[in-house]
Amino acid sequence: MIQSILGCSQAYVLEKALSASSLRQKTISNNIANVNTPNFKRSEVVFEDILQQKMSGTQLALAQTNEKHISTQSQSVVPSINLVADNSFRTDGNNVDIDAEMANMAKNSIYYDALAQQLSRYFTSIKSAINEGRR
Repeated sequence: MIQSILGCSQAYVLEKALSASSLRQKTISNNIANVNTPNFKRSEVVFEDILQQKMSGTQLALAQTNEKHISTQSQSVVPSINLVADNSFRTDGNNVDIDAEMANMAKNSIYYDALAQQLSRYFTSIKSAINEGRR
């Protein structure tokens, strides 16, 4: 029973998005830390496109014909880190734009907070249902 509540798609997607946002924050921080490192190439986290592909059904899903089969859901939506090596506008070969990275960090922080609030609301509604609407 509890596994069915915690394993629903809304909680799963929110949990994966929080994890991807945390990874994105670490990646952006690494980019900022290496802003003056010669020949450093920035990295970025790709998650939303992977999630969109999974949710639109463009990827082949494995059939789970028995409840004792291993679930592939937890392995299917995993963020990836891509190295952006194409554009280097500095003479030292570094392609980190500090202004863009700071803007990405602020955007990601807002995104993370929104996800955390949504997950909190989800668990609050479950708690309310358990308590029969009483606080």
